[in-house]
Amino acid sequence: MIISICNFKGGVAKTSSTMNIGAGLVQQGKKVLLIDMDPQFNLTTSFGVMDPETTVYDALTKKIDGLPIEKIKENLELVPSSIDLNKAEVELSSQFKREERLTELLAPIRDQYDYILIDCPPSLGLLTINSLVASDEIFVPVEPEYLALKGFAVLEQALDNIGMTLDRIFITKFDRRNILHRDIAQALIDHAGVRVFDTAIRRNIAIPEAIANGVDIFEYDSKCNGAIDYLNLTKEIIEHG
Repeated sequence: MIISICNFKGGVAKTSSTMNIGAGLVQQGKKVLLIDMDPQFNLTTSFGVMDPETTVYDALTKKIDGLPIEKIKENLELVPSSIDLNKAEVELSSQFKREERLTELLAPIRDQYDYILIDCPPSLGLLTINSLVASDEIFVPVEPEYLALKGFAVLEQALDNIGMTLDRIFITKFDRRNILHRDIAQALIDHAGVRVFDTAIRRNIAIPEAIANGVDIFEYDSKCNGAIDYLNLTKEIIEHG
């Protein structure tokens, strides 16, 4: 299954969720490929991958054949990104079927993995559209804050405008003690119904600490709340099918 992790608003834990859902799937015995489609290349650096020789930019613009894949650990691999990806939108704009370039690149290898997760840029440009077109499902992380909720509504409308719908939503940076968080989470559930995963990712300092150390949350502290939540979310994703 190919899943895009997408939200137009930054700071909603999109990249850390891609990283830790991928690692959680590996914990459940799955083989996983992560693709960094964000020109900010945060997913790449979160794994401690610095200055990769080739990146997704080179594959998208046909400077190399196929996707460059780096092994992170057993059953977890990464297609890295770099700042060069900023140039891809312009270079792809004149190509035939430019929105299907990532789909073409994934076709020969998708069956080698149980899950492929794509970390999308925070905008609806050609890179994001390539990611969404290539995906079987679209997952959206939403922070329980008022502006994040408004951003979710904008994303939903933007997807509708291009004939797509988001499939599932999960809540990040959640604090059960915060009344506003509980109210917004309930409003989201009331609006989206069963599309909201039961597991909310709680605020947990170990999550950014793990990224600072270039490892996923399970490798950093497998007993912390962040690891517990991402493992439970991962189990839900597998059950979702």
